[in-house]
Amino acid sequence: MTRKYFGTDGIRGTVGQPPITPDFVMRLAHAVGRVLKQSESRPTALIGKDTRISGYMLESALESGFNSAGVDVVLLGPLPTPGVAYLTRAQRASLGVVISASHNPFADNGIKFFSAQGTKLPDEWEFSVEAMLENPPQWADSASLGKSRRLDDAAGRYIEFCKSTFANDLTLKGMKIVVDAAHGAAYHIAPKVFHELGAEVIAIGCAPDGLNINQDVGATHPQALVDAVKLHQADFGVALDGDADRLQVVDYAGRLYNGDELLYLLVDDRLTRHEHVPGVVGTLMTNMAVEVALLSRGVQFLRAKVGDRYVLEELERNQWILGGEGSGHLLALDKHTTGDGLISALQVLKAMQRSGQPLAQLLSAVTLFPQTLINVRLRPGQDWKNNKQLDQETRRVAVELGDSGRVLIRASGTEPLLRVMVEARDADQAKLCAQRIADTLSI
Repeated sequence: MTRKYFGTDGIRGTVGQPPITPDFVMRLAHAVGRVLKQSESRPTALIGKDTRISGYMLESALESGFNSAGVDVVLLGPLPTPGVAYLTRAQRASLGVVISASHNPFADNGIKFFSAQGTKLPDEWEFSVEAMLENPPQWADSASLGKSRRLDDAAGRYIEFCKSTFANDLTLKGMKIVVDAAHGAAYHIAPKVFHELGAEVIAIGCAPDGLNINQDVGATHPQALVDAVKLHQADFGVALDGDADRLQVVDYAGRLYNGDELLYLLVDDRLTRHEHVPGVVGTLMTNMAVEVALLSRGVQFLRAKVGDRYVLEELERNQWILGGEGSGHLLALDKHTTGDGLISALQVLKAMQRSGQPLAQLLSAVTLFPQTLINVRLRPGQDWKNNKQLDQETRRVAVELGDSGRVLIRASGTEPLLRVMVEARDADQAKLCAQRIADTLSI
């Protein structure tokens, strides 16, 4: 089965164009509400959002759709995606809903959902929602309509939860930390978390206006963080994306570290403390150097499809706790049920504090293989799967690389793009091979 509306991370698109229109979003919430009512007589849905101007409109549409199906709503206001996951579980709600397009520009938006346990919902649940969308609505009568209220201290509750994941015997006193919230959902939360743990905080990307989310700041534009760390001679820098579920960090020298390196660091910290780490889950995009380094330490490594939900599924299947993506989605299931940029940053800082070593030294065992990633925009209806030139060139490159590299071709789950990735020990070879493959799509 294929999904009509759901991608790898909920439903996403350009605001004002289907499916990100108020009428569809209201229908979506109504359909989700009816699915919830199949197993619960009076469900409650929590709704959080990032800082996009369109969030107001979509929040109202969701609220109306849920209420019309007899579902109560709790409005959380601007809150990171992992904050919604946490409060859904803490409040014993039936469902968590996030209005966000994550790292996309402000003109996009999206809707994603969390289970009552604060986890991403499986494909089967999304199929059931899409099937319900095909049915005519069944409006609740006046006596059965859902009610709405606002949880005024949602941000404060989430701040305390984040702080609780940092060791009680450690402090950030004496550290100067630059915090970049991408003008997104953590703008009023991230600086407070680090400040309340003792750090001197320099905040950038913490002044949202509804239109500037992810604009030249945040995890997808880390140069702003690099520049700020150097300018302020800070000890550490943290960059989040628009909904704060992914992370990039910078050390005192201005060196940027991605999610692959940070995933290895989390494993190394636990092994150093003699904790058992039976295995780790990455994705098809995870750098080969991480796999090699983990295997050398006796830690099994598995690759999931791209998307933190698939990493989570593999972790649960194997009963492991650590996984992540190079983009900065990191999972530590003994700390949270989903990827959380703030909590991941605290785990990195905790490893540094305990060891007394800088990041560069902690990660000296991992030298990433050069990767080239080219995003090729697909024309409407372009059939890349049956493109013979693409298939032939991909095979030629795979033979050329042999055991010293790999090729990955995959479609984006959120945009009309084909992602061409080539990894090799030699950077020039990776670049040339990726370009050769990408060029076949313009033929």
